[in-house]
Amino acid sequence: MKLSDKYLKIVEWSEEDQCYIGTCPGLMLGGVHGDNEAAVYKEICQVVDEWIKLYQTDGEPLPAGTAGKEYSGKFVVRVGKELHKTLAIESLRRGDSLNTYCVNLIREEHAEYKTKKK
Repeated sequence: MKLSDKYLKIVEWSEEDQCYIGTCPGLMLGGVHGDNEAAVYKEICQVVDEWIKLYQTDGEPLPAGTAGKEYSGKFVVRVGKELHKTLAIESLRRGDSLNTYCVNLIREEHAEYKTKKK
């Protein structure tokens, strides 16, 4: 296994840029782009290898790997007292727990966001 195998590499179509964008979140900012999905993936893999070499040359520790990462399903979001109150009241009105209400809001907003991005 290569060190670069520890990092998630993403290639996705960008409507805005009208090309494929390749990124490696957690390791590097920015990315690569092009008209051919496979070529962009090959290039992002090469760029990730180069970034790893830069970290090593500079004597910097590599960021934690992102590939195959497991998630607990829990995270803390600070929203402020007023928004917390508003969300709690609305969840009571709907007969949902605050958690269920917020998860549904996030799920709906995320689905809408993904639709807009396509």
